Amino acid sequence: MFLLNLQSKEPIFEQIQAQILSFIEAGVLNPGDKLPSVRQLATENGINPNTVAKAYALLEQKGYVYNLPKKGVYVAEVNPENSRLIQIETLLKPLKNSGITKEEILKAIDKLYEEAQNA
Repeated sequence: MFLLNLQSKEPIFEQIQAQILSFIEAGVLNPGDKLPSVRQLATENGINPNTVAKAYALLEQKGYVYNLPKKGVYVAEVNPENSRLIQIETLLKPLKNSGITKEEILKAIDKLYEEAQNA
């Protein structure tokens, strides 16, 4: 299910998060779906379980998943506002990872919206 690039400059926990978010956005993962256990995902990908746990914990903090102790991690009900945020994060993450600065992104956004207002 997960395709992790161990040679990438993007940290593995961020790759896991990004893939889960894209699966949620695409409808591959739906609210209430159970995610692979920390141990299972770590074993299948040859990575440290702490890396998976960190990705899950960060997703839980953002409200995309929830943890039921002794039962597992599940996809949370994502409200429309969070869904839009997922889309934006999915678009911006590759730009950030390629070295484009926040200022450059904001400048491009301002330009795009100015052009839209003038059209």
